[in-house]
Amino acid sequence: MEALREPLPATLRITGYKSHAKEILHCLKNKYFKELEDLEVDGQKVEVPQPLSWYPEELAWHTNLSRKILRKSPQLEKFHQFLVSETESGNISRQEAVSMIPPLLLNAQPHHKILDMCAAPGSKTTQLIEMLHADMTVPFPEGFVIANDVDNKRCYLLVHQAKRLSSPCIMVVNHDAACLPRLQMDVNGRKEVLFYDRILCDVPCSGDGTMRKNIDVWKKWTTLNSLQLHGLQLRIATRGAEQLVEGGRMVYSTCSLNPIEDEAVIASLLEKSEGALELADVSSELPGLKWMPGLTQWKVMTRDGQWFPAWDDVPQGRHTQIRPTMFPPKDPESLQAMHLERCLRILPHHQNTGGFFVAVLVKKSPMPWNRRPPKPQGEPSDRRGPVQPSPEDPTAQSPPDPAVLGSKPDAVMSDAEAVERAEGLENDGSKRDGVCGPPPSKKMKLFGFKEDPFVFIPEDDPLFPPIQKFYALDPSFPKMNLLTRTTEGKKRQLYMVSKELRNVLLNNSERMKVINTGIKVWCRNNSGEEFDCAFRLAQEGIYTLYPFINSRIITVSIEDVKILLTQENPFFRKLSSETYNQAKDMAKGSVVLKYEPDPTKPDTLQCPIVLCGWRGKASIRTFVPKNERLHYLRMMGLEVLAEKKKKEGAVATNENAASPGAPGDEVGAEQEAEQPASLELSMAGDPASDPAEVPMGSDPAEVPTGSDPARDPAEVPTGSDLVEAGPPR
Repeated sequence: MEALREPLPATLRITGYKSHAKEILHCLKNKYFKELEDLEVDGQKVEVPQPLSWYPEELAWHTNLSRKILRKSPQLEKFHQFLVSETESGNISRQEAVSMIPPLLLNAQPHHKILDMCAAPGSKTTQLIEMLHADMTVPFPEGFVIANDVDNKRCYLLVHQAKRLSSPCIMVVNHDAACLPRLQMDVNGRKEVLFYDRILCDVPCSGDGTMRKNIDVWKKWTTLNSLQLHGLQLRIATRGAEQLVEGGRMVYSTCSLNPIEDEAVIASLLEKSEGALELADVSSELPGLKWMPGLTQWKVMTRDGQWFPAWDDVPQGRHTQIRPTMFPPKDPESLQAMHLERCLRILPHHQNTGGFFVAVLVKKSPMPWNRRPPKPQGEPSDRRGPVQPSPEDPTAQSPPDPAVLGSKPDAVMSDAEAVERAEGLENDGSKRDGVCGPPPSKKMKLFGFKEDPFVFIPEDDPLFPPIQKFYALDPSFPKMNLLTRTTEGKKRQLYMVSKELRNVLLNNSERMKVINTGIKVWCRNNSGEEFDCAFRLAQEGIYTLYPFINSRIITVSIEDVKILLTQENPFFRKLSSETYNQAKDMAKGSVVLKYEPDPTKPDTLQCPIVLCGWRGKASIRTFVPKNERLHYLRMMGLEVLAEKKKKEGAVATNENAASPGAPGDEVGAEQEAEQPASLELSMAGDPASDPAEVPMGSDPAEVPTGSDPARDPAEVPTGSDLVEAGPPR
């Protein structure tokens, strides 16, 4: 109890798949953490952050600094700015330590189809996306993540989290996880049910393990919370098990320590699976993690403090509140065969964390109500694998539901049909004996805003050839994966998804409510007809597009990158001669600015950088969001200072900072949308120059460009707002 009263330490996780992970780790260890040594805040000595012993490659750290201290302490302002900026850029996630465990135990691979059933706010989802992109050289992994949440508003928070990682392999959907629709994919011209290789089932819970950070738990917690949530948790877990592929892995987790929400759900799920599921032994998968084995015996307590050791002891009047699935199995052999001790219980006092429960389930065969009945003699079989039919299976008497996968003239029943038609019958029989069956089939209800459609660009669309020619796109570029969000008028923005998500979208438009998917790769210039190409590159999708672009690429030096990120529209004369020679003969329009590290100069930045830029008449500028600029500058050994006292001194540069782009730079108007961070910090109080006033995705000509063609674009005073922070390595 003493540990539960201590505040929870702050934790952060470095995005592992990004090429800059090692640079960020080096920057943290050799700069920011060193500055925390011997530092005291309000009389309390600040502990230097330490890596989590069980997280791979030192990519997760914890410190005794609370969020309140980080926000309000002047000594920690620089460190706090770093955390905020890098979090917004997707390079760091501020996530509770125990919530990092389920994705690690899921052991997702780049080719896996992954479902996150209760995904918001999205910290675990971002971990799953990282695992998909373990190999940064592959722009489109074979796998994907479908992230679901029942709350429409929280889905948009989930979108914000996922967008930071700029992945074409993530789809956010809005459904009740207990009734999640069964999706289908086109496989060689034939529609098949989509089964997932990995499923994360982080269910809603009472949250009694979060009392170190959520003080309301101390006042509002009652045993009634668990009794009310148990049924929902079991329905969600059951639905997840149904959608798991044979041989796949599902992780069930809660931030509760109550066995009613933990072992009771797992035991009931294992019992009703009749051997289809088993608990995996993951005791050796996270070396360094301290945990307790799952419970095998527990009692159920009512709100008024009455205890019941078994279902038989529960009076009739309590049967609506207490269910038989809340108790451990009666049969000792059945209980032993379940191996509930393989569940992991994370206790707060073991490693200074919150309380948590995790169970890893592996699917060995179809669920009993989904097992395929025997085929009539003489009919061909198209099974994926040998599945023993159950003689008691009631599905043999049930007609197939043609509305689920479409009517088929063929009398042969596919696996998908067998799965679908079995669900209704299980609903009728399973609840009479107190065992919760699969969720009832419900008509999908759509809540919240009506989303814009996802419209894939036809192969013969005249929009694409000019883009392909201008950027000399490789013939292997998957143009069929381009989509827009409008059916009428000009296409203003082009998005891209992976081939597999395209398959899912095309075959399930009536089955699911998609909130967001894809990454923005091109944006239209309003005056684009004056250029060879009407679309400019978007920084959000540049790392996905870059492997396919063979033209408009300018290789820049580290000094060029510093100039491009700290000055709004630097003229050619300010850049190196090598850069000028590459740019001078290019037509006006969007360009790719690529920095390649020099291994012979270990003191310079040792990770590649790809930036979107614009080649104007006599200048080049970058289109990079504020926090991403800050990130690159830090990696190059520059630190942007934001002391309030400097804002007053920087007012003199406001007029220049808000000036238009260089003559002929039609995209100069987007300066307000994507200002260098140091510029924005000196613009406080200038509404005309406030980046928040202009949408990040606004098109170049949507903002007035001004009328002074002779004026040199404003430069960031590198002497006042930028200071050398030492070599990055």
